[in-house]
Amino acid sequence: MEKFRMFFQHFQSSSESVMNGICLLLAAVTVKLYSSFDFSCPCLARYNALYGLGLLLIPPLGLFLCGLLANRQSVVMVEEWCRPAGQRRKDPGIIRYMCSSVLQRALAAPLIWILLALLDGKCFVCAFSSSMDPEKFLDFANMTPSQVQLFLAKVPCKEDELVRDSPARKAVSRYLRCLSQAIGWSITLLLIVVAFLARCLRPCFDQTVFLQRRYWSNYVDLEQKLFDETCCEHARDFAHRCVLHFFASMQSEMRARGLRRDPEPPEMPNGLDGDGSRKAHLRAVSSREQVDRLLSTWYSSKPPLDLVASPGPWACGLNHRAPTGAPGTRLSQHTDL
Repeated sequence: MEKFRMFFQHFQSSSESVMNGICLLLAAVTVKLYSSFDFSCPCLARYNALYGLGLLLIPPLGLFLCGLLANRQSVVMVEEWCRPAGQRRKDPGIIRYMCSSVLQRALAAPLIWILLALLDGKCFVCAFSSSMDPEKFLDFANMTPSQVQLFLAKVPCKEDELVRDSPARKAVSRYLRCLSQAIGWSITLLLIVVAFLARCLRPCFDQTVFLQRRYWSNYVDLEQKLFDETCCEHARDFAHRCVLHFFASMQSEMRARGLRRDPEPPEMPNGLDGDGSRKAHLRAVSSREQVDRLLSTWYSSKPPLDLVASPGPWACGLNHRAPTGAPGTRLSQHTDL
């Protein structure tokens, strides 16, 4: 149980592991959905192409949108692109790297659906049976053009009386199915070659830019996650202190009215929780106005990515009563080894 808990915590702490897990889950769901889908072509010249192409393209579009929604980095990418510059400049290279990462994971499930549909061939036969050239097949020589169109529309329905046990239907269906599988295997081979070249040729080039963009894209994701966790921690501590402050004020009021006889002194609001491990920078923000100011400042002007620089308005911009260090104190004094 302890090993499972440690594995789950590691899985939660790694954004890439979470996104890869979601990608694999969507891929498995895609295979299950396609295998359980009951394909039924309408066998009408006017609707065959619409039904076949719709089944080939619309579910992948839905899976692509689900992949974007399930990927947390897509939201982080949009927030990073739309946020005000403030004291931190926006790097388009980081946005492009995050967009590439999001699209690669979101396109996995749609590509699997399209490849399964092409290798199966039913959608392709239904979509393009009515547009086949009858001159490629000798069995249509004795048919009128209207009979040919009706026959081609019935090709996907092998149980129909018009095309049952017909060599022409088998020939058209076999031709379209082979063409569909050839396209599917070609796309599969192309994707494998592209992935192989990208994996093998990437170490041959300078990795500096790639490592920098990967690092800062992970930083943006982790920074927002840590900010949310810190806000939850502060909200819990703030609520705890407010509740205890309310009980302390009620004890004072009860003693003033003579409703309480034991002479226990009220606890001071500043030491209500009795937890010496609470961080001072969390407890310094102790009013609704300060919290709103903090959240507004975080959105409109994120701090610069330089811990050695002067803190500027971040040291005391939220609370003039908050304790601050000496004027010449810097963070480097605590981090130097």
